[in-house]
Amino acid sequence: MSIVALPIESFGVSHKGCVRDHNEDNYLIEPQTGLWVVADGMGGHEAGEVASASIVDHLATIGIASSAPDLRARFEDRLSRANSEIREISRSRGITIGSTFAALLAMDGRFACLWAGDSRIYLVRNGTIFQVSKDHTEVQELLDRGMISAEEALTWPRRNVITHAVGVSDDLEIDFQQGELMPGDIFVLSTDGLTAHVSDAEIEAAVRSGTPQAACRNLLDTVLARGGTDNVTVVLVKIGGERNGALHPDRSGAESLAK
Repeated sequence: MSIVALPIESFGVSHKGCVRDHNEDNYLIEPQTGLWVVADGMGGHEAGEVASASIVDHLATIGIASSAPDLRARFEDRLSRANSEIREISRSRGITIGSTFAALLAMDGRFACLWAGDSRIYLVRNGTIFQVSKDHTEVQELLDRGMISAEEALTWPRRNVITHAVGVSDDLEIDFQQGELMPGDIFVLSTDGLTAHVSDAEIEAAVRSGTPQAACRNLLDTVLARGGTDNVTVVLVKIGGERNGALHPDRSGAESLAK
């Protein structure tokens, strides 16, 4: 059975940062099933990490899909289950908790990016970085309406207010983009702890200059050197040259530092 017709190398790191006392981020690297996810929990001490862990735990049960549409259907089913579980936890505790997420699905030479909130997905292709995802934030909505400038958005008082997340509503709202995988593509999935301190150009330079493992460590070191005001999680997925047959995860790994 064909999974992904291109070799894939991936790696991830997660760190609590320099200010927070614990890590509410979670992530998942499943190259055999064609799935990579980052999730950024919110809701106060311990509650946020419960929400992000629920997303990762449910998505980890997807298994091997029979086709790209089947993979997408399995993903949405598991995410819906996570949403219901987080909603139930919220009701039982009398608080509102939730989690942003950003996910990459890859199968049969195609990809789908899905997200809710301000965790991001970038694609570096042909020497150029593109932000595939679009933040679900109040400040992004104001930018879209032309009510504030890009410069004002950088310091807008409510720039971190999320408009969509898993677990905050019975009706789950997610966005997606899809397309064809190309040899040399590099996908970067990150929570907002990365983009608060590192520019798009710096992300591009880091991922183009080394392996996914080296690039992840480089980006994490940069965030920590600049104060690391939030939890930070980065997952890199590099698409290699064409091969016949199924997925070839040349080197995939994960690190969780000072969680």
